Amino acid sequence: MLKENFISNLNWIKTNGLIPAIIQHKISGQILMHAYMNKKSLEITLKTKKVTFFSRTKKKIWTKGETTGNFLFLKNITTDCDKDTLLILVDPVNKTCHLNEYSCFKKSISNFTFLYLLEIYLDKKKEKNNIKPFSYTYSLYQSGLKRISQKVGEEAIETIIAANHNNKTSFIEETADLIYHLIILLRFKNINLNDIINILKKRNN
Repeated sequence: MLKENFISNLNWIKTNGLIPAIIQHKISGQILMHAYMNKKSLEITLKTKKVTFFSRTKKKIWTKGETTGNFLFLKNITTDCDKDTLLILVDPVNKTCHLNEYSCFKKSISNFTFLYLLEIYLDKKKEKNNIKPFSYTYSLYQSGLKRISQKVGEEAIETIIAANHNNKTSFIEETADLIYHLIILLRFKNINLNDIINILKKRNN
């Protein structure tokens, strides 16, 4: 009944049966794409948890990723105050844009985020596609947990030393090194960035 109420409460008349949907990453908040939904595609989305749209060009319903495997898994959905626009939080598989970009809005807003590093670039499950075989990242992964942990410790010490010297550039660079290695450690331990965010939310409350 909740699904039916959600769908029926939307302003379908104002939007001529097609509601714009903004797709946003569940963790980073990055806007991934924009498309349209009719009642049927929204019903499919809520039922299958795979975001499904209505193509205005092809005049048919389509599930994002049905040909590429780059699905958008529904995590949450809400509407704006006028009930004529949807905001959908998703867990995306690989890149969202059909131009092989992480986001359809990459050209206007940079997508180089911690999320990108943690969930995409440093994903061990995709390392054959995302990490060059002879890169530093790949070599560090291959060296194992002890070496990765050691590097985090080394970078932490270097960051502390830089912080105590009046050299802003050096401090920024050492901080970047520390965060980079910490991200590798998190990924090696299969810890999702959302796990960290949830802890910070609890502490904030």
